[in-house]
Amino acid sequence: MDEYISFEQIPFGSDNFADNPEPRCPCVLLLDTSGSMGGMPLMQLNEGVRTFKQELLSDHLATKRVEVAIVTFGPVTVESDFHTVPNFHPRELDTTGDTPMGEAILKGIDMITKRKKEYKNHGISYYKPWIILITDGAPTDEWARAAMGVREGEAGKSFAFFAIGVEGANMEILKDISVRAPLKLKGLMFREFFMWLSASMKMVSSKNPGTAVNLLPPSGWSEL
Repeated sequence: MDEYISFEQIPFGSDNFADNPEPRCPCVLLLDTSGSMGGMPLMQLNEGVRTFKQELLSDHLATKRVEVAIVTFGPVTVESDFHTVPNFHPRELDTTGDTPMGEAILKGIDMITKRKKEYKNHGISYYKPWIILITDGAPTDEWARAAMGVREGEAGKSFAFFAIGVEGANMEILKDISVRAPLKLKGLMFREFFMWLSASMKMVSSKNPGTAVNLLPPSGWSEL
């Protein structure tokens, strides 16, 4: 009887590798919460993150395979470590101080490295991780090491790094940091961006790890 009860208590989309041996598709969101993001930008960003969760929840495989973590800056704070979608509970983000973007990127890369080790230790296969940076400014810290970390990670196919600039972002610095061309968000279309991101994650997580996937074009939410 006890065994039956404990089985019933396993949440759908459990984070536990023994309960959920599905391959994992990790995604780290690096979110700028500096003072300039206050007001409407942060409201729309919070709404976008909620939309991201809801969209992923609608997909049976994505709920078990996609893992989301959130790092905000500054100061650099791990808001949420990796969780499968049902166990990902994003809180309302607040604006804080400056923009230590370099430190945030290095933190995201470190979290991905550690998570991949955990997958390997438990015999869990995984998809190429995603790191998504969203910012409306320029780094207020040293960012050369972060740019090097992104270049090395992309070259080694360790992760895919995407930089999204909100109005006011220094797109030139983002070009120096990101191997892929950074994209400029149209207005405050965070919801549309996160719908694109969730659709992309659903598409990737429906294939076998290592399968080449053509991403959806970033239409509707980015300025060309």
